[in-house]
This record gives sequence, structure tokens and C-alpha cells, in this order.
Amino acid sequence: MKITSAQAAKLLRQFNDELRNLEIRERNSKSFLASLGEDPDSVRPDYDYKEMQNLQIELEMKIRKLKHALNVFNATTVIPEFDMTIDEMLIYLPQLTNRCNKLSEMQNVLPKAREEGGYSRNSNIIDYRYANYDIEQVSKDYSEIFDKLSKAQTALDLINNTVEFELEI
Repeated sequence: MKITSAQAAKLLRQFNDELRNLEIRERNSKSFLASLGEDPDSVRPDYDYKEMQNLQIELEMKIRKLKHALNVFNATTVIPEFDMTIDEMLIYLPQLTNRCNKLSEMQNVLPKAREEGGYSRNSNIIDYRYANYDIEQVSKDYSEIFDKLSKAQTALDLINNTVEFELEI
């Protein structure tokens, strides 16, 4: 079947949810309590060990195949505007985000600011912290990196929602 990366991610969540539900159902029904004198068969929950194991193994196999297909897709599909594969882009985006966050802080400092904790009331010495860089240049760089981040996210979203790959489950 043909599937997009976005559809694969939703299917993976569904499979993981189904597996988690099976595990909970097994945990709740693989053993039970009965009081002395009570007929155990009257309180015995439905549980078929072999069937439960087969269902879990089947779902685990589907998850493995889906993750592998998605990994191959991510490692081989190139995002043309950035000349990098999806898996490279998945590393690049957090790097851009970190750079944006750092530059955002740097562009919002004052060129000269009084240092609050560095002096005591008994001293006449006042410390100032000076920006040791060009704040305007940082602002320009921030805008450039922010635009690049937005374009990268949009390019990745487009690929994830439109390009299909073959999935055999």
C-alpha cells in the first residue's frame, strides 16, 4: 500500500495504542482472585494465552515493518530546497530552533545594563554589563535564521504530507 510519512506516523500511533491496550487487557486477565469456597470458574476472566501472544507478536511485527519503512524513506528522500534527506532535516530543525532561541535572547539585551547582583548597598561601586557584539547584526541574523527555520518546517511538512512510499505489512 502507498502511504505518506504523516499517514505512517498516525498508523504507528494507532499500532502502539493497540499494543498497549492488549498488554493492559492481558495484565488484567492473565490472573485472577477467587475467595476460598468460591467457584473460580464463575469469576474467571476470558483469557487465551496463545491468542494473546499471537496478537501481540503480530502488532510488534507491524510496528517494526512500519518503522523500518519510515526510516528508509527518511534516509533516502531528499528535500530539494535544502539538498538534504529527511533524517538530516530532522537533525537540522532542532539545531535551527536552538540557534533561533539563542539569537532571540541576544537581540533583546541592552547594550549597557546595570548588573543587579554584583554590588552591595555598602559599596559605591556599580557594575555594568556590556553587550560584546553588534545587537543589530544579531537581529538581522535572527530574522534570517527564523525565516530559514520556517521554510525548512514547511518543506518538511510538504514532503511528509504529499510524497508516498510503499508499505508492506
